[in-house]
Amino acid sequence: MIPLIESICFGADGLVPVVVQDAETGEVLMLAWANRESLLETERLGEMVFYSRSRNELWHKGATSGNTLRIVEIRRDCDSDALLAIAKPTGPACHTGSFSCFSAHGEKTAGLATFPGKLWKYLRLRSNDSPDESYTARLIQEGLSRVSQKVGEEGVETALAAASGDRNAFVSEAADLFYHLLVCCVALEVEPAAVWAELEERHRGKTRI
Repeated sequence: MIPLIESICFGADGLVPVVVQDAETGEVLMLAWANRESLLETERLGEMVFYSRSRNELWHKGATSGNTLRIVEIRRDCDSDALLAIAKPTGPACHTGSFSCFSAHGEKTAGLATFPGKLWKYLRLRSNDSPDESYTARLIQEGLSRVSQKVGEEGVETALAAASGDRNAFVSEAADLFYHLLVCCVALEVEPAAVWAELEERHRGKTRI
């Protein structure tokens, strides 16, 4: 989960910068600092522990607020003097209440590249809402057979739109298909990452795509 401490090039102050990235959306959440002790605590807890330069002490992110960062993986950069922490946040990463420190001033989010992951997280939340208020919740409540039927219907409609050569219709139908595929993932409790991993394995293996 964490590179060998001995392989990390800490600065003269004993610190190393850490960029935190959301494991599901790919969005950059924050930048902080760590030292040897904080990384050892991170390894022990499975949650990100930083070093606060302003307070001169270890800082277990979310210990007070509950907005922890559960570590998936920590990577070194090419010079081993900076770290990328891939984590699953349990709440807003920024002390302002924003999901990312880089959106705290109202700047646009990271863009379309991270939207599928954000949509996946949102649909998981909606699945727990009242079926009277959420189409996603209603669809899941109707059962896997109904969800599967919708995937099939949208798949056929997407294929027909593609065959007609109507680009606008294809975009619309493909969006419907992608949405219902994500709902199916929610219903089956299969994370999209498992699908990406399967595609990556095929790409690396003999069945290159």
